[in-house]
Amino acid sequence: MADFELDLRGLSCPLPVMRTKKKMQTMTSGQTLRVLSSEPGSVRDFQSYVMSSGDTLLESMQTPDGDFEFLLKRI
Repeated sequence: MADFELDLRGLSCPLPVMRTKKKMQTMTSGQTLRVLSSEPGSVRDFQSYVMSSGDTLLESMQTPDGDFEFLLKRI
């Protein structure tokens, strides 16, 4: 279970990763964030985000209804 959750379904690129970045900046080291997105470009965006931020992408998957779920950990 994540410490925080963002439901960003319905938002277009690049809003899901931008809102996630903003939330991650308010979190302390070790906390986790679950993000839901309907934007297919989010997969690539979140991979790029963790490479530049140093945060960790613990999980990335597509849900049965076609949305995307990400679990990130703040460094």
